[in-house]
Amino acid sequence: MELNRRSLLAVIGAGTAAAITGCGTGSTSAGSADGPAEGEITLLTPIYEGAKGKTLLEGKILGGFRKKYPDVKVNVDYTTYAQLNEKITTGLAGGLLPDVLMMGVGWIPPFAAKKAIAELPEKLATAHDYEERVLEPSRYDGKLYALPVVLDTRIVVYRKDHFAEAGIKKTPANWAELRAVAKQLTRDGRIGFDPFSIDLRQCWETFLFANGGRLFSEDGKKVLFTDGRGVEALQFFKDLVKDGSAVYAKKTELGAPTNVATGKASMMMTTSALWVQVTEQNPELIKDDKLGAFILANRKPAMLQGGTLVTQSASSKHPAAARALVEYLATPESILGAAAQRGSVPGLRDLNDSSYVKENQFVDLSLQNLQHAVSEGGTAAWMEIREKIKPTLEPAIVGDQSAKDAIAELGRLAEAAIGRM
Repeated sequence: MELNRRSLLAVIGAGTAAAITGCGTGSTSAGSADGPAEGEITLLTPIYEGAKGKTLLEGKILGGFRKKYPDVKVNVDYTTYAQLNEKITTGLAGGLLPDVLMMGVGWIPPFAAKKAIAELPEKLATAHDYEERVLEPSRYDGKLYALPVVLDTRIVVYRKDHFAEAGIKKTPANWAELRAVAKQLTRDGRIGFDPFSIDLRQCWETFLFANGGRLFSEDGKKVLFTDGRGVEALQFFKDLVKDGSAVYAKKTELGAPTNVATGKASMMMTTSALWVQVTEQNPELIKDDKLGAFILANRKPAMLQGGTLVTQSASSKHPAAARALVEYLATPESILGAAAQRGSVPGLRDLNDSSYVKENQFVDLSLQNLQHAVSEGGTAAWMEIREKIKPTLEPAIVGDQSAKDAIAELGRLAEAAIGRM
């Protein structure tokens, strides 16, 4: 029978037992990786993009791994985050899940709940000097299932020269100030604020967290974003659009020079990776010190913490080799290479004083504000819910639907997804 996208998502969202038992003979036990590291394994990764990324991973990182574990052969399966979920669920349904998987923040509970990934020994959580907040997304039900590789934080970047021209001497401390500054900076075809060039899901979540809101209860079984704070976060977008200081249709295409780099926007929501992109595309902005950054705040400061984690398939036929690769990809050397290539944030205190961190001002800012970092996800139903956030909220921004109605609809969809777990 041909598997379509809906049936694949049902494997995770509804918990099809047959798909899980068809994965192989692996165990979720942390002790299943005892024995020599040997055999042929596959790594599925959405990062290490392009020729440079491939050279870094296969040449430098896996080159070092091969020296340490000469009896292990690693085959790399490259994908994108846009295709990653479908690729994992396809492998899960067909019993061909890769031995080692890299996946996003929020993804561990859904796959751990279905016993698709293996529990890791707790001692790995202290193998390096991890920030505890960075380790939180690697856990499910109090147990460790993954290790962090890189973080991708969501911050606000602004043009210092635009602020100076307008006589604005400090960055906004709350939404009222942000809206006022955005209005003041909007002129001559330039928008004051571009919150929409990052994914709408992550943008709304960042505003929700800054408003003191939460997505789900601690046990992941109750929806919390349907209160007034979730509605206010979405309404703020509508207010910006009404003011004319934000335009949903003026999003920057992936990889293209951003609106803040080209001067088409004075502020924008973005990631620490923008520093690397600007260094390559608009180096004069760095040289002339025209870019600054700050953490979004309203009721509290908040910085969305996304990123990439590495985990082990519960069905691997070579669990010792898979575990060895998981540990190696989470070493400081491997993490630093991955972070520098992407412009991401390394989640190890060991690397805080590295030249890479000190040279990337957006990474440095993110590390200084990790106490304000909040992760998305938090429920075993996340993989189903996350795909519904953008299409459910978008009509409130581009159409006449109220913020209250859009959030209520998203809440109903989320509750239904949780109820099916």
